[in-house]
Amino acid sequence: MTTDKATTGRAASETGDPLLLTPGPLTTSASVKQAMVHDWGSRDQGFVAINKMVLEKIVELAGAQGTHVTVPVQGSGTFAVEAMITTFVPRTGKLLVVMNGAYGQRARKIAEIAGRAVATYETPEDTPPDLAALDALLAGDKAITHVFAVHCETTSGILNPIAELAALVARHGRRLLVDSMSAFGALEIDARKVPYDALAASSNKCLEGVPGLGFVVCRKEALAACKGNATTLVLDLFDQAEGFAKTGQYRFTPPIHVIVALGKAIEEHAAEGGVAGRGKRYRENAKVLIDGMRAMGFRTLLADRLQAPIIVTFHMPTDPRFVFQQFYDGLKDRGYVIYPGKLTVAESFRMGCIGRLYPEQMKDALAAVREVLDEMRVSNGGPALAAE
Repeated sequence: MTTDKATTGRAASETGDPLLLTPGPLTTSASVKQAMVHDWGSRDQGFVAINKMVLEKIVELAGAQGTHVTVPVQGSGTFAVEAMITTFVPRTGKLLVVMNGAYGQRARKIAEIAGRAVATYETPEDTPPDLAALDALLAGDKAITHVFAVHCETTSGILNPIAELAALVARHGRRLLVDSMSAFGALEIDARKVPYDALAASSNKCLEGVPGLGFVVCRKEALAACKGNATTLVLDLFDQAEGFAKTGQYRFTPPIHVIVALGKAIEEHAAEGGVAGRGKRYRENAKVLIDGMRAMGFRTLLADRLQAPIIVTFHMPTDPRFVFQQFYDGLKDRGYVIYPGKLTVAESFRMGCIGRLYPEQMKDALAAVREVLDEMRVSNGGPALAAE
């Protein structure tokens, strides 16, 4: 698929919108957008059937048929993460948060506000967790009941060793909670191979829906033991799941249009080849982006072995003529929206590889980067010669 050029010469999606090179919200297909133009009653049987299909398909994508159930949460992905932590970690439990970015930090804050005991294991944003250190930590602190880890940390784009970490947690007899927000649907995490009690994700990432619905894939046996744990009514996954089991409906008003759009997005995900097909396109996008940016001198924060094909962090060029806001605005004027950096270890910016984007569009984005650099009279996106 090639980029559709609007009459202004700007890049555009199928519906004429700027292309979002971001980690979500992201560029969606015209058909996903079209699915939202109709109104549905929240108790209408047509909507109830669509919602049931969505929840069942998510379990299938997780490789969790028969053992797990999808519990939806109205709101953004963080709503689902908070629901997961406060439902699964009992008031007498202790959560170990494995952190190498902002989303691990956020999970710690959620647990602390909820009054849960918290331990942390933190590495820099460009460094995966040391499994030997985690092994020793779990062996030394028997009070830890649950471990929280991020699959792909959007702060940097790092792919954490979630399968190895899950095996370690299971070996110690502890329970794993996974934030797979930026990975689920494109990077395999099969519940038959990766043991976890709960996994949180959302509609607006690799499934290519729109924002507004989080969900938690819950191991049925673990969820059944969570009654009374929740600290809020609306984020009580046990109560939400019981409501669905009894009525097939939400306890409170659902984001109907978001769910119907997600149903369409899941159909398109299946047509692309599921997790394998979606992941393949994203890997192709990432390779085009990384190779092209490196050819212009830009340096990636992460080594290739640590890089997930979701979002890529680039060091800020050291040329004094490079001004990020001018760079951002120049790309936006050409129809590409990127993300500022979120790191503490380095000045940076980020460019996403996900959403309804294809390698040809990534090549067009690279051409736009070159144009903007030329406008700023920046010949090289990397460090100044004196710094090399």
